[in-house]
Amino acid sequence: MKYDVIIIGAGPGGIFSAYELTKLNPALKVAVFEAGHSLEKRHCPIDGDKIKSCIHCKSCSIMSGFGGAGAFSDGKYNITNDFGGTLYEYIGKKQALDLMHYVDDINMRYGGEGTKLYSTAGTKFKKLCIQNDLHLLDASVRHLGTDINYIVLENLYTELKDKVTFFFDTPVETVVSIEGGYEVKCADAAYSCEKCVISVGRIGSKWMERVCKEMNISTKSNRVDLGVRVELPAEVFSHLTDELYESKIVYRTQKYGDLVRTFCMNPKGAVVNENTNGIVTVNGHSYEDPAKQTENTNFALLVSKHFSEPFKDSNGYGESIARLSNMLGGGVIMQRFGDLIRGRRSTPNRMGDSFMTPTLNATPGDLSLVLPKRILDGIIEMIYALDKIAPGTANDDTLLYGVEVKFYNMEVAVDEKLETAYEGLYIIGDGSGITHSLSHASASGVYVARNIIGRA
Repeated sequence: MKYDVIIIGAGPGGIFSAYELTKLNPALKVAVFEAGHSLEKRHCPIDGDKIKSCIHCKSCSIMSGFGGAGAFSDGKYNITNDFGGTLYEYIGKKQALDLMHYVDDINMRYGGEGTKLYSTAGTKFKKLCIQNDLHLLDASVRHLGTDINYIVLENLYTELKDKVTFFFDTPVETVVSIEGGYEVKCADAAYSCEKCVISVGRIGSKWMERVCKEMNISTKSNRVDLGVRVELPAEVFSHLTDELYESKIVYRTQKYGDLVRTFCMNPKGAVVNENTNGIVTVNGHSYEDPAKQTENTNFALLVSKHFSEPFKDSNGYGESIARLSNMLGGGVIMQRFGDLIRGRRSTPNRMGDSFMTPTLNATPGDLSLVLPKRILDGIIEMIYALDKIAPGTANDDTLLYGVEVKFYNMEVAVDEKLETAYEGLYIIGDGSGITHSLSHASASGVYVARNIIGRA
């Protein structure tokens, strides 16, 4: 069971690495190992009727499987170096952008044609934000939508399935350096390769940490993003979303000087549950098909926390807060903004009197019992700041869902080729702690494939 290249993880990094390898050298023997299901078998049991909340499946179909955690996201590819990771620090800004555009071209050829590419360049909203002490980040945004993103993945799998050997529902237990390459050990068998590409995503953070310890690969602590998902009538943000679709807005709080940012904006989308290592958090989806769209827009408000000595476990900190939310609410908690600022919990009766209809069946409660005061103060301040450019954001009926946590893998020590101290062992995508987005992870996969072939 020997391969030229083994890729661990079938998320965007792994998919685009396999795509580029087979394109540049069709004779290569490539295998992809994925802990989750194949794309057609990825189904979340939550139907909102019989099953209303997470039942902790052995393999979460939202987070694992072909396409990775991005398979059922809203399919936003942000083409920018301003956010989404630090890939450019390793390969240069121009090459990073060129690779992201190359990924965009592939997505267009495999089902994404006709989707819109939005841009913040030259927009009047940049001035409006600055006038209100908000800062709009530059980016081009390709929005596929959850539905078109799925079609693109289907087509990419059809392209790859006869060129690459896929092992689904096959978690890799360990990676061992051997003479001439690497041995990849699974529960029932071991496989060897000359080159190994690890692309396990954020859900593989604990596995990645263990492998780095076993192989003595240096790492350093990363950040964790904590906050809430905001849901409000689509009309409130329509002047922004109609032109920009995704607006990454950053605000520095007056009280603490912390940075609060918008993240993952979903116009006419839906709020959804997300399961990370058994912890239920909140996220958002949106669709290109008008028939699947809702009357609400949702987005995250996040505060990044970095820790210094002696505490290093930023993900553990985020997990503890998410577990507290799960303990109090049985999962995700939702609260009306008006209730939050009045210091009272939301109740089913208060939710029933609201003009807003939630898109997620969550437990009414009190987020002030979950989120640290400093973070919650920053979020409230940010909502009032956004209300100046999008009046209605701070309405009483605006919904806050908590908690939203973005876990980042510890940053793994790699060189300018994204290669570890072990020759032929590469770590890419969000599992590396270097990329934090679909576009950056995909670009890193293409980049490493070209390095392996010798055409970078």
